Amino acid sequence: MYDVSIIGAGVIGSAIARELSKYKLSVALIEKESDVSTGASKANTGIVHGGYVAKAGTLKGELCIQGNSMYEKLNEELNFGYQKTGGLVLAFNDEDEKTLEKLYKNALKVGQPEADIEIIYGDQIKEIEPYVSDQVQAAFYCRSIGITSPYQFTIALAENAVDNGVDLKLESEVINIEKKNEYFEIETVKEKVKSRYIINAAGIYADQIAAMLDTDDFKIYPMRGEYVVFSKSQGHLVNTVIFQAPNPKTKGVVTTTTTHGNFMIGPNAEEIDKKNDVSTSFKEIKYIIDQARKSIPNFDTNRMLRTFAGLRPKSTREDFIIEESKIKGFIQAAGIDSPGLTSSPAIAKRIVKLLAESGLELSPKKDFNSQRPAIEIKKDEDFAGEIDHENPAKNIICRCEKVTEAEILDALNRSIPIKTTDAIKRRTWAKTGECQANFCESRIKKIISRELSIPVSEVENRDEDYVPERLDVYELKKKLNKN
Repeated sequence: MYDVSIIGAGVIGSAIARELSKYKLSVALIEKESDVSTGASKANTGIVHGGYVAKAGTLKGELCIQGNSMYEKLNEELNFGYQKTGGLVLAFNDEDEKTLEKLYKNALKVGQPEADIEIIYGDQIKEIEPYVSDQVQAAFYCRSIGITSPYQFTIALAENAVDNGVDLKLESEVINIEKKNEYFEIETVKEKVKSRYIINAAGIYADQIAAMLDTDDFKIYPMRGEYVVFSKSQGHLVNTVIFQAPNPKTKGVVTTTTTHGNFMIGPNAEEIDKKNDVSTSFKEIKYIIDQARKSIPNFDTNRMLRTFAGLRPKSTREDFIIEESKIKGFIQAAGIDSPGLTSSPAIAKRIVKLLAESGLELSPKKDFNSQRPAIEIKKDEDFAGEIDHENPAKNIICRCEKVTEAEILDALNRSIPIKTTDAIKRRTWAKTGECQANFCESRIKKIISRELSIPVSEVENRDEDYVPERLDVYELKKKLNKN
């Protein structure tokens, strides 16, 4: 019998699991895929938003600003990669400038410090972003905005939770839940799990989980966002996260960098029917490129590396759903779309508070270990690695990103079992460079094969049921160059 079972090992479920692992509780984290962070938490912009992005008086507004303030300490403890870059919201006309004024006022209402925000003009903008469009009239500057790797953050949270006693149950899709007298019985494809409390953090599928107990007084609909990632050669074009002033037609396209220095643009917003459709298309990617050029005109599309898409779990309630349902002990953490990544550590604390209010006894552990060492090893220009070196710490497996055998072995020997090359990618940044895994894929497979004692032919790139149709970047370049 578990005290608490969390359904969904995305960033919300993993943050809750880590927060609960600070207490003397038996906790299960249940995930339908073979790894954590394979849904919305894997594919998003990776922005740690300023509090201004959500309306004052909403849960989004309250929890976004709280979550933002927690990232620096979390990164010190968990080593997932976080940079406070600041961010600009650009105005291109007088109407946009009025929007900036509204953003400024809302920022103050949600509690953003006045010293953290200002509206700037002309040379002030160019001083921060030299390559920004000359058409920009003004910008709302928020210094507390940052960037992170969303999947490395989720992995770090889940890994630390497991190290502190949480049971992670992978490949355990929930197919039914029954309320007994004093507990719930959760039926997965593998087993039946008994639990006193349940947290529904199932992301895009949260309404389906809620329906198992007739508590689905909301619906989740997928909103697809597509992105383009460029090589690091374009990373110098932006120093902050650059947004466009939102209007009734669009929230604009973001230009930013990843924590590893790749230039990235997106997303668009498409309401779709299928909850697993993360394909990309020429029409939408072309739109994103055209919109991004409004902010940064001179990026080179010949330096594109790949396209990808993610699904935001929009809810019919429009705000985060964080509450105990009509069934005592069944708690919803649903409809967590943007700024969900930013808000996740604050959401976790809110959920723990709800559990306490529902009667769960919280007794802190004296031996909770907040520390989780990084997998990636920073390498300077003097790094003496080479291909096929006998020393794993110097044996380069991914030459584009200089990922070593030692880093891959470290990832394989952590507390979350992994078995695909994409799982290695999410932990080490292998496969993400200029050659897009053409060199390292087979080398990673051999290491996984050796360490797991399985044939190389059984090592998969990814093992999700649905394989998306991604726009081929070479065909994309050809089409764009023709135009």
